[in-house]
Amino acid sequence: MLRRLVVFSGLLLAGWLWFVWPPPAWYRWAWPRETAFMSMRRAEDHEAVERGKKKGPVSERSYAPVALARIAPVMKAAVLVGEDHRFYEHAGIDYVEFRHALGYRPDDFFWGNARHRAELWRALRGVWSRRHKVRGASTITQQLAKNLYLSSSRNPLRKIKEALLAWRLEYWLGKDRILELYLNVVEFGPGVWGVEAAAKKYFGKSASRLSPEEAAALAGTLPFPRSSNPGYRPGRMRWRQSMILRRLRGENVEIPKEAPTDSVRPDSVAPDTLAREEGGGKREEGP
Repeated sequence: MLRRLVVFSGLLLAGWLWFVWPPPAWYRWAWPRETAFMSMRRAEDHEAVERGKKKGPVSERSYAPVALARIAPVMKAAVLVGEDHRFYEHAGIDYVEFRHALGYRPDDFFWGNARHRAELWRALRGVWSRRHKVRGASTITQQLAKNLYLSSSRNPLRKIKEALLAWRLEYWLGKDRILELYLNVVEFGPGVWGVEAAAKKYFGKSASRLSPEEAAALAGTLPFPRSSNPGYRPGRMRWRQSMILRRLRGENVEIPKEAPTDSVRPDSVAPDTLAREEGGGKREEGP
C-alpha cells in the first residue's frame, strides 16, 4: 500500500511539473523572449512609476543573447569562480557546498552512524542562523531555474521548486547550454540582462572582448546586481572583483557573497564613470 502511494505521488508530481513547467527542451536551441525575473522587474518598475516612487518612464530593457563562443573565456571563468566553482562536477545541486553552508562538518553521511545523525541534528537546529549562507549555496543551474521560471521569493516551497527545476534543466540541456543561458539572462543592473548587454553598457564593448578586470567586475555584481554593479556602489563591487581576480590568478581564497561592511571603502564613483575609468576615457565600440 505504501509503495503504491509513493508511486502515485511521484506520478502526480511529475504530471504537475509537466503541465506547470513543460520540459525545457525548447531552450536547447531558443532564447527566452522574457524570463520570469524580467517580467517581475517590469511589473515592479510599472508599480513604482504609478505610485510615484520612481520618476520618469519605465526603464528600457537591454537584452542581447549571444552564443557561448562569443563570450570571452575569462568571463566564463570569472562567473564560475565567483558563483559556482564546482559547476561541472555537480548535477544541479552542489551538496558539498550546501553541507558546508548548513554547518554539517563530516565529509560524508550514513544514517546508521549515530555521530553523523547527531551532527545533522546539530546543523539543522542552527539552520535559521545560517540561512544567508544556505541561500548563498545556490548553483548556477538553480539560479537559472529561478530566473527562467520563479521569483526572488524566499519561501521554502520556492526552494523546493527551484531544486526540481534545476534537475530538469540538467537532464534536458547539459552544462554548456545551462551556462550559456545563465550568462545571457542573468541580471547585471536595472534593465540590463545578460553579459553582452552589460559589457556594452558598462565598458562600451562586446562580451567577446572583455578583459580579466572587466569580467571580474561583472561577475562581482551577481549577488546584488541592482544595488552593486559597475555603474552603482562600485566600492562593494570592486571588493568582490579583487577577490575573483585573485582566484583567477590561482590563489586559494574564499569569495563570500557579500563583502563585510568594514572592508568596503565609501562609494565614490558615479554611475557610468567606471567604464570611462577602465577604458582610459576611450570607449570601444563592439561589433
